[in-house]
Amino acid sequence: MFIETEGTPNPATLKFLPGRDVMGFSTADFASAESAGRSPLASTLFALPGVARVFLGGDFISVTKTDEVSWQALKPQVLGTVMDHFVADLPVIDGKEDDLSEDVDPADQEIVDQIKELLDTRVRPAVAGDGGDIVFRGYREGIVRLHMQGSCSGCPSSSATLKHGIENMLRHYVPEVVAVEQVEL
Repeated sequence: MFIETEGTPNPATLKFLPGRDVMGFSTADFASAESAGRSPLASTLFALPGVARVFLGGDFISVTKTDEVSWQALKPQVLGTVMDHFVADLPVIDGKEDDLSEDVDPADQEIVDQIKELLDTRVRPAVAGDGGDIVFRGYREGIVRLHMQGSCSGCPSSSATLKHGIENMLRHYVPEVVAVEQVEL
């Protein structure tokens, strides 16, 4: 098994591409070892010293490290862990995905559908290329609420991406949008 690695805009995060499906059409973001209980892969990665966050994407795994460890020391351990996991044919996630509700006024459903379409076709592919994801969390009174995951969470450029890139694009295509806010789960 050959696993490619790519850098991301967040210097503390590397993207690992095992050359196979990881999560398919869904994603999972784990900000701590405690939150990774439903993922055998994420739990094993958190057992490595210096792993601060694990994000599972469609065909990649993003790992964020702490400042106490270098990529030179951690990268070979992550590669070995990912390889061992997939060679053993273990599940990536146990059980069903968490159901996170959205805060949406039913009267705004047409606007929400437009926003989600733009996010799915124009934003998420670019964000996934950087080792992360963006999740729609709600829309009320012209304000779109989004959650940044993976390498995008805590990335130095994520605020600029959210405000200048995503907000401007959504406001251009959906005049009802007045602002975009980042929310934490």
